[in-house]
Amino acid sequence: MHSWESITTPNTLDWLLEKSNPSVRYLTLVDILGFPETERDVMESRNNIMNGELVSEILSKQNDNGYWEKPESFYKTKYKGTVWQLIILAELEANGEDERIRNACEFILEKSQDSESGGFSIGNNSRTGSDEHLGVIPCLTGNMLWSLIKFGYLNDPRVEQGLGWITTYQRFDDGIMQVPKGWPYANWEPCWGKHSCHMGVVKSLKALSEIPPEKRTAAVKNTIEQGVEYLLKHHIHKRSHNLRRVSKYELVKFGFPLMYQTDALEILGILTKLGYNDKRMQEALELVISKQDKQGRWKLENTYNHAFHISIEQKDKVSKWITLHALRMLKRLDALMPTFEYNSLPGHVSNCQD
Repeated sequence: MHSWESITTPNTLDWLLEKSNPSVRYLTLVDILGFPETERDVMESRNNIMNGELVSEILSKQNDNGYWEKPESFYKTKYKGTVWQLIILAELEANGEDERIRNACEFILEKSQDSESGGFSIGNNSRTGSDEHLGVIPCLTGNMLWSLIKFGYLNDPRVEQGLGWITTYQRFDDGIMQVPKGWPYANWEPCWGKHSCHMGVVKSLKALSEIPPEKRTAAVKNTIEQGVEYLLKHHIHKRSHNLRRVSKYELVKFGFPLMYQTDALEILGILTKLGYNDKRMQEALELVISKQDKQGRWKLENTYNHAFHISIEQKDKVSKWITLHALRMLKRLDALMPTFEYNSLPGHVSNCQD
């Protein structure tokens, strides 16, 4: 019988623990090796994140009022506006207590959140005198709520209202139901058409997965169940009505950070974090394992580096972030389904230390 540890080499772990990437080091210590937050190396790594090259460079380009680039283009300036910096900083485990992070969170709550519904809009909201109620979209709402929860805003009434938007409006339609009429469904065909947008579903679930289980309301639990079943019906990355076909090319090319896009690895990470294992995850798991190289690492296959303030790893090179996410997901899977046979998967190199 094999486990996630059997496909992980000491060299790979040492590589993930290098101090040059304090974010990956911190997450490896906590999520892979299981060290407590109070352990000295964990606290040191977490403290070093804010002084690391990536976080420092991103924050150096922030305006004193909390935004990046032009304030009104917080979403539309891809991927240098405020929305995208919040996502990246949250992925990098930046400290939500830092004043610069708090200023960015308050800016996006003030400018993007629709005060009427709690969803997040691609344009300025009514608080600033420009009603963008029609600009609320699901992937942005999920991404902003996930980021805000990561930064410590879970109990903020504005985040609670936003979570209520997800449980009220997010659809999980497999193309068999009639599209509801009225707001928000009438305004964004790609998001609310006959078949629900995969990215909107994933980012909504990502936000809900960040809520501790003991704090999930009945509405949140019900929405999670619907969203998970939607993804499982698609075998994560396939077309639900033709499971021989991949739904979208980007789903099988692993990237970081993914912004509003998603891939099979991110989806498996969310499902295992929520405590799910299901035979319909098998094909996506085979895909993940098939991409591991002989050193036990994974490559970055998809990136928006050309549009970021600072590049994050190199395309088609081994990636600490993709490797971390793959190992973390597989470790969770071991806890959920300890009989899973990794070496039975096609394309897997059984001896990673060769």
